[in-house]
Amino acid sequence: MELQRLLSLTRKAVDDYKQINDGDRIAVGISGGKDSLTLLYALAKLRRFYPHRFELCAITVDLGFEGFDTAPIADLCQELDVPYTVVSTDIYRIVFKDRKESSPCSLCAKMRKGALNETIAKMGCNKVAYGHHKDDTVETLLLSLIYEGRIHTFNPVTFLDRTGITVIRPLLYIEEADIFGFANRMNLPVAQKTCPMDGHTKREYAKDLLRQLNRDNPGVMDRMFTAIERSGMWKP
Repeated sequence: MELQRLLSLTRKAVDDYKQINDGDRIAVGISGGKDSLTLLYALAKLRRFYPHRFELCAITVDLGFEGFDTAPIADLCQELDVPYTVVSTDIYRIVFKDRKESSPCSLCAKMRKGALNETIAKMGCNKVAYGHHKDDTVETLLLSLIYEGRIHTFNPVTFLDRTGITVIRPLLYIEEADIFGFANRMNLPVAQKTCPMDGHTKREYAKDLLRQLNRDNPGVMDRMFTAIERSGMWKP
């Protein structure tokens, strides 16, 4: 994917759902994966010409996995002129070693978001941008149907009552394959995956299922995404 198309689709999502307003201070949660790094790049470039003026900062919650190096991310943030903060935690030790959780993902995510939101509030940010993309949106719908028995996925904009922070998802219209291509093209410093649960989650199951559906019925993901848009779940 070319930068121009990335910016065009990012701006469309931002505009369609009024994700950015004048004076916003937006935190980007950087996991080190291709999605969050692409989001950081897109918003840093969009900031230069978007009619609503906004500030950016980047935050990584370091879970404590061995071999996770934030230095390349710091270099990218410096290149993009985005302040970067690393929050050191013992989440890996607590979840995997002390508590030895058999299903660690939920607790890990809860603790990670807690550390992220606490840092966002301290830094005076009113919004946080997540790198959820088009595939994530449809996968979440599948997960809700299979495991919860309801028609649900995340929203383009979500206000968190407890923290007063608004979550935005500017990559909503972009497919994962395009993000992968952009990250490779721009040589973004994608971190090596270190989580022992990688590839063994319900999310991965939904991802594989969606790939199979799309192979058997080309275009099914686009049609499912369109169904979400038409369902009335999202209100601009």
